[in-house]
Amino acid sequence: MTQEIENRISRLRASSNLPAHVAIIMDGNGRWATKRRLPRLAGHRAGRESVRAVVRTAAKIGIPYLTLYAFSLENWQRPKSEVRGLMTFFKRVLKEELRELDGNGVQLRAIGRLDILPPDTGDALREAIDHLKNNTRLVLTLALSYGGRAEIIDAVRRISAEVAAGALSPEAVDDLVFSKFLYDPTLPDPDLLIRTSGEMRVSNFLLWQLAYTEIYVTTKLWPDFRAKDLIESIQDFQSRERRFGLIT
Repeated sequence: MTQEIENRISRLRASSNLPAHVAIIMDGNGRWATKRRLPRLAGHRAGRESVRAVVRTAAKIGIPYLTLYAFSLENWQRPKSEVRGLMTFFKRVLKEELRELDGNGVQLRAIGRLDILPPDTGDALREAIDHLKNNTRLVLTLALSYGGRAEIIDAVRRISAEVAAGALSPEAVDDLVFSKFLYDPTLPDPDLLIRTSGEMRVSNFLLWQLAYTEIYVTTKLWPDFRAKDLIESIQDFQSRERRFGLIT
């Protein structure tokens, strides 16, 4: 990192009103590759450096939680060759980045319908999670095989099973109880959602959790997103007045 970036990180660390949880929709890998007449997978590979930069920077700033939308349920409908390449790529990255993540004090988690990941990709994910489980500097959550509606449906199914078993009364289900049935009930709601590539939608990401999240959209494609872009998004967040539906 340049000295200028280090200085900006130091100023952020000393400031108040940092987001406790930053979530990112990493969009634009395919368009980045297409603009350069490269295969789409080349865009995903280029986006790896952006992930590394964001994780390093978030850890240095002191952001406790970072969640990355890595692969949606809808992404399974992409060409089989691209999906196979992505799964192989995920597996390799998980193994190759393990030392870097460990050195940055990163604890790894994952949310989504993980049971439908290819067995070797799932094994690599579980091994990485286990290896990093004692780290406490930054909780990095990967949304893999994930959909916000699917998460809500899966929560409703688990609640229904509890009600049918007599372990839970329907009248007892409120926001707090419902949240306990999400994929990771310990994950706080995001304070800041960042979307790259300029698209103005949430794309079925964390639909329950985003109720009062501040949204920051940049036209940069994900492979071009770096530390300074994360810093700028956090500075923009700090300039906002959060009302949570209240009048101030």
